[in-house]
Amino acid sequence: MYHALLTNRYLTSRVIPLIAVAAVALCVALVIVVVSVMTGFLNMVKSSGRTLMGDVVVSYSFSGIPHYQRLIDRILQLPEAAAATPVVDGLGLLRMPYPQGPDKSIEGVSFWGIEPISFAQVTGYEETLYWKELTTEQWNRLFGDVLTKRWSDVLNAMSEQQRIQLIQQALKMDQDEAATQPSEQEIQSRLASMDQERWRRLFSAVRTEPDMLKSVLTAEQWTSLLQHDERLLNPGRVLEQGLTLQRGGDNKVIVLGMHVSEANRRRSDGTYEQGAMGYWWMPRFEVLLQTIPTSGGLGDVENVRSKILQVVNEFVSGVFVIDDKRVMIPIEIAQEMLRLDAGQIMDENDPTVVKGPDPARATLVLVRAKEGVTPEQLREAVENAYMAFWDEIDRDETAVVKPPSPGLGLNILTWLEQQAQFIGPVEKERELMRTIFSVVYVVCAALVLSIFWAIVYEKTRDIGILRSIGASRSGIVWIFLRYGLVVGVIGSIVGLGLAFLVTHNINGIHHALAEPPLWLGITILALGAATVATTIALSLRGALLPLVVGSLVSFVFLALGTGILLLRNAGGVLIWDPAVYYFSTIPNELDMTTAITTMIGAVIFSLIGAAVPAAKAADTDPVKALRYE
Repeated sequence: MYHALLTNRYLTSRVIPLIAVAAVALCVALVIVVVSVMTGFLNMVKSSGRTLMGDVVVSYSFSGIPHYQRLIDRILQLPEAAAATPVVDGLGLLRMPYPQGPDKSIEGVSFWGIEPISFAQVTGYEETLYWKELTTEQWNRLFGDVLTKRWSDVLNAMSEQQRIQLIQQALKMDQDEAATQPSEQEIQSRLASMDQERWRRLFSAVRTEPDMLKSVLTAEQWTSLLQHDERLLNPGRVLEQGLTLQRGGDNKVIVLGMHVSEANRRRSDGTYEQGAMGYWWMPRFEVLLQTIPTSGGLGDVENVRSKILQVVNEFVSGVFVIDDKRVMIPIEIAQEMLRLDAGQIMDENDPTVVKGPDPARATLVLVRAKEGVTPEQLREAVENAYMAFWDEIDRDETAVVKPPSPGLGLNILTWLEQQAQFIGPVEKERELMRTIFSVVYVVCAALVLSIFWAIVYEKTRDIGILRSIGASRSGIVWIFLRYGLVVGVIGSIVGLGLAFLVTHNINGIHHALAEPPLWLGITILALGAATVATTIALSLRGALLPLVVGSLVSFVFLALGTGILLLRNAGGVLIWDPAVYYFSTIPNELDMTTAITTMIGAVIFSLIGAAVPAAKAADTDPVKALRYE
């Protein structure tokens, strides 16, 4: 009974146990936060790999897999497979529309030729498309582009009365609001002097005032103008065009990774703004994609192939290296550019003789598993399906081109195996971090030992009294072990709570460092000033401890507040730079396995730290202890 009473008394009557609890809590929180971020990083890599590539990847670089549709049809018959899609993977140069010089307007990219419908079934493509619907600013920009190109058509369709109304509206726009209305003579004079160049300038002036032009045109004329860009009639078509890789029936389109364009700047809240007040919104522009065609597996550098493609949308996968370098185009365009499209194989001895058809090829086939099927199970099923496919084509005498034999550069891998070169080192880094930070347990034990050693000396007379009234050595040991157990448990729980708060809000903390709030710096400086005043008042009583403690606390507050203001003046600090790290946001999920393991470890090492002082207390001679001053 006395064990619980003494433990409670020791915990509540002194400040020093709180120091032990704080030490354990900080150690626990440090380990949990660091390992949780590393685990979250690893989980994001794995999740993004599955989202971007499906569960199983069949790949054969350069020359690609012929008859790939027959392979896909066979895979789709598997009970383990939910969807499959072909991809043509290539490298190229992308000439961007902004005039920033040759070194800025050309980007090296990895392009994927995809069938958008089946690709979306295998991956999370639809969710990655960023532009769902036009904003008012984007609509106005597109309207201005259409009017710049089609103003002469609009002019030719307008009656004389409509032209007079347009000139009247333009004159009102040019004049001060307090000025008189333009006279009929002024309008007639302006109309008589209007040539093609002046009309062009007038339409250019009203391109930012769509409502003005709409009030002049008839409903039919207005609709006819908007039909030149289907997104003006239906702002949601920007998402549809990205999903179908079609614009107005034309497939010469491209979807860019959000960071391919240097004009896109990510705000702290995760949204994006475009350069020059929205002018460089990429779905307004065309880009030029260039690549070197491949054939026969060795490459064909006879010429560079180019395509002018209309940007229809942009995507955000959340993986910076993907968003910075990858673009999506229709698979037919990619096959044509890489010479992987369908053709004819000519006889080598007689070029006029056709040996047979050369089927289109895909360099990747991505497969998604059904619910409850593991990637490993699906891979085994796909391997069997490929063997059956290869055997079928090999026995087909009409097939001039055969698919690659299994093992000759052909890979059938799960998404984890496909990313093994990256995931493996990350997993090792996480375990290394766990090993390195396990030294925190030793620090925790050392802190508890030091604090409890001091407590034993402080409680020497109490120990002597207990021993003199019959308390056993094991009873004395249990008092301090129980004391250490309570400190370890409370410290672990506090550390878990602290780790949860830091981890859950880590992106907010990062944003605060990047853009330090003014109110925070001023508040901390005010606290520092209040602490200084309190310290001065207490020091007048002649006590030294309040002066020392108050000075230290005041210094911390004043230094922290000044640092925040200086950091704000310097523009903040970007610790997690998306250009350096794999993901654009910091993982903020708590790793509960690590948390529980760390808490148990902290409790065990707290007991270990308490064991030595407990043994010291148990060995205390009661006679000497009672005479201890």
